[in-house]
Amino acid sequence: MSERLLRVVMTLAFYPRGGSAQVARYLTRALEARGVGVTLCCGSLGCPGASSHAGTFFAGLDVRPLDFTDAVARFEQGEDPMTAPVPVHPSFEDRPGVPDRVFTSLDDTAYRRQVAVWRGLLDTVDRPHVYHVHHLTHVNDAVAALGDTPVVAHLHGTELKMLDTIRSTGSRCGPHALAWQQRLRAAAQRASRLVVVSAADQALARELLGVDPDSIDVIHNGVDLARFTVDRPPVEQRLAWWRRWLVQDPQGWDTTGVPGSVSYSDGDLQRHFIDPATGEARPVLLYVGRFLAFKRVPLLIRAYARARTVLGSSAPPLVIWGGYPGEWEGDHPHSTAQALGVDGVFFAGWRGHNDLPVALNCADAFVAPSVDEPFGQVYLEAMACRLPVIATRSGGPLSFINTNPTRPNGWLVTPDAEHELADAIIAAVTDPIERDRRGSEGRTIAEQDYDWLQIAKKFKDIYRGLAT
Repeated sequence: MSERLLRVVMTLAFYPRGGSAQVARYLTRALEARGVGVTLCCGSLGCPGASSHAGTFFAGLDVRPLDFTDAVARFEQGEDPMTAPVPVHPSFEDRPGVPDRVFTSLDDTAYRRQVAVWRGLLDTVDRPHVYHVHHLTHVNDAVAALGDTPVVAHLHGTELKMLDTIRSTGSRCGPHALAWQQRLRAAAQRASRLVVVSAADQALARELLGVDPDSIDVIHNGVDLARFTVDRPPVEQRLAWWRRWLVQDPQGWDTTGVPGSVSYSDGDLQRHFIDPATGEARPVLLYVGRFLAFKRVPLLIRAYARARTVLGSSAPPLVIWGGYPGEWEGDHPHSTAQALGVDGVFFAGWRGHNDLPVALNCADAFVAPSVDEPFGQVYLEAMACRLPVIATRSGGPLSFINTNPTRPNGWLVTPDAEHELADAIIAAVTDPIERDRRGSEGRTIAEQDYDWLQIAKKFKDIYRGLAT
């Protein structure tokens, strides 16, 4: 088959907001650079310009959106968003007070409606040589209804987390949990190939899905090395950026869910970002991610509070970057910081992806104590910006953090070990030479093994094998 004729339809059930959307965007661009034609069918929310709007988020790509805006508006008016003409997508996480209810709460009627609207969208696109389906969801069944075109099912780990919970708790995690377990297992078994993002997910997929182990490929996510690069602004410019994000355009939010409900003053920045004794900038700790339970953001804040008792007046600020507005599981991180009365925690809110490389270059260490993180693309993005990373000994980050004990690129701690996390924060803050050394190692690893063009070649080889 001529390379120029290889066509793929890629699907993403959700509107852009999480890591899989970033993967779809970067991978599609890299595939097109390698001569693969890609049409991206995906969810969308809001008007052009919003970060959740598919046309905005995936600008420059061939995008066919499924617009959830009406369904969410109905939810805000007290109606059921799952009965809208285009129902909002379900979620792998069970969170109260949100329109995208957990999969395990959706009955057969809601499931069939989800499949029907996706089949309608896919019918508007010419049949490709291969379907590339992100996640195991109802979309897999919509694709199956279209015929026997080969399917690559690309698992990102969140579906495996839900299936693992169903295995442990059964119908206690939702009245329709067992039905969804059967559907997703069947989708995995129908797929021509399964792709997982880490060795840990490969082992979990074997346990949960009942598939032939030889049908599973491990392909790590990549990082855009041109966007995420080392470009440290001078101290004055770094402070100007933090002032913009935290004072001039505050987007942090509390339990109201309103962006800007948490804001700061110039005095707050002066007190925490500048050492009064020397006038020098203090190192900045940065967390990036959503406020999901496995991310352990409240734990991070407790460990930071513990580290501050040791570091005293030299304690650095901790910037919490992210948290999709109104979305959190368990204790809200801002409430945790307030309850502890801890100084130095700054909530920057949900920001556009264009700001993230700048923020990483304005920070000095990246810390995210997730437990069983499916992959952890943002850790790689931090490494590409030459930041040392602090993570736990679990999940996907074990694939690329401290894989060479003689040349560490970060600090690994026991999952949920608050004392160890505090100690790692103290070690990173108090040793600038070691920070720089480990950060440099991280950049080297990103350059050698995680360029998106390398990742795209692996997928292209799979497509060609299935399409011939």
